[in-house]
Amino acid sequence: MDYREINQLTIEEALPLYTAVGWTNYTKNPDTLAKGLQQSLYLLAAYDGEQLVGLLRAVGDGVTIVFIQDILVLPDYQRQGIGRTLMTITLERFSGVYQCHLLTDQTEKTRAFYTSLGFKEVSEQACAAYTFVN
Repeated sequence: MDYREINQLTIEEALPLYTAVGWTNYTKNPDTLAKGLQQSLYLLAAYDGEQLVGLLRAVGDGVTIVFIQDILVLPDYQRQGIGRTLMTITLERFSGVYQCHLLTDQTEKTRAFYTSLGFKEVSEQACAAYTFVN
C-alpha cells in the first residue's frame, strides 16, 4: 500500500470511492464534492498500484484545529489497517495542533476504532458538540 499526501484529487478519481461506500450526500452533488476536495486543508490517499483505495480529508486551519471531514476505504480493502494508517499519519502530521475533531456514527465498531487511536467522546471532556446541517 502506498500512502501519499496529495494536493489535488479529481472528482473522476474520488467519486468511485465515495460511491463504493455509499456516501450519497457527496455522490448526489459531485460539484460540491469537487469544491470540497479543492478547498481541503489536507488530503491523504492510499493507493494499491494506481487505484485509489482509501482517503482521509481534513479541514481547518492546521494550527489550532483540524477536523477529519472524511475517512473512507473501499469495501474490499476494509479491515486491513488502511483507515488506521491514514489516521495515524494524519495525527502525526498535525501533532502540534491544539484540537483534532471528527463527527461520526455511533456504532460500537466506530467507537472502538477512534478510541483506540486516542480520541475521546466530547461528553468525556465536559463539553458538548453541536451541529447544524442543511
